[in-house]
Amino acid sequence: MEVTQFPGLNDQVYDAQEIFRILLNALSYPGTYQEICIPLTPPPGLTLACAAACLTLLDLETSVWLSSGFKADEKTELESWLRFHTGCHFTSNPERADFAIIQTNDHPEPLSRFRLGTAESPEKSTTLFIQRIAKEQKKLICINGPGISEEREIKLPLSLKFVQEWRENHASYPLGIDVFVFVENTAIGLPRTTYFNS
Repeated sequence: MEVTQFPGLNDQVYDAQEIFRILLNALSYPGTYQEICIPLTPPPGLTLACAAACLTLLDLETSVWLSSGFKADEKTELESWLRFHTGCHFTSNPERADFAIIQTNDHPEPLSRFRLGTAESPEKSTTLFIQRIAKEQKKLICINGPGISEEREIKLPLSLKFVQEWRENHASYPLGIDVFVFVENTAIGLPRTTYFNS
């Protein structure tokens, strides 16, 4: 059995329900900042918000891909922590991942390398957990789509390359990936239905 020194959720049922509600709100209202306020000490390399999302959404049936941005010791501890608390397994192939955790550097793989789902099962696509740090330079992005009453301006630390690839991802609807951006204890949802105007 995997052993880790980092605990999971204090109240596994209540906390997971609360986190799930917050993540659902993030996807329902794209571009809004949803704060996750739970007592949690994540392992090195994970923000509190990303760690909380992992403990809520990963399980025995999910496969996880980790970006190359994690240091070797961070990756070892992270894998042990996730296996111990969620039972998930890992893949080195982004196209086989249910979830991909991207460290603070720019994502090393084009979005098209991840699983986009199929016409019969568009929901069977990869969900990206992209971690960013508060001090990163933020790009002003105008978004619209379901859950946005009018065009919304948001500032996110995302690269120009990501913005360009996101437009292609949106054009693939109903196929495509969904994304959570995590900054410290905050989650921002970007479902595939969201369009970047600029």
